Amino acid sequence: MSLNKVMLIGNVGKDPEVRHLESGVPVVTIPIATTERYKDKNGEVKEQTEWHNVVLWRALAEFAEKYVHKGKQVYIEGKLRSRSWEDQNGQKRYTTEIIADAIRLLGRKSDTEPQGGGTTTADKPAATPVEPVIDQNEGDDLPF
Repeated sequence: MSLNKVMLIGNVGKDPEVRHLESGVPVVTIPIATTERYKDKNGEVKEQTEWHNVVLWRALAEFAEKYVHKGKQVYIEGKLRSRSWEDQNGQKRYTTEIIADAIRLLGRKSDTEPQGGGTTTADKPAATPVEPVIDQNEGDDLPF
């Protein structure tokens, strides 16, 4: 058995980048920053920020396009995916992304958020808060 699960709470680094595939399926990418604070051996508080590339598909992408904006604090649940491609100069490039299964808006409520809460999952559009669930369309790696 294996597990590929990522949970992040961080801040959105820029407004969502929205694309639509030829089939019309929406895809959104957003950078999320997580910051770790710690004290060094001299007692000074240090910060280390890590940037994560998050990809949202279909209903999650539509939700992000409407409600996620730069600076917003979000909870993301998903899985890691690595991929490679050849750039225009023929160089092989690699990236690791988080494919989101769920997103939840955190922080202060605003009048731009959906009524009844700010959670959406790959299976259920934003409505009332729900537990994040794995996208049933990609359940082929489950052992049952």
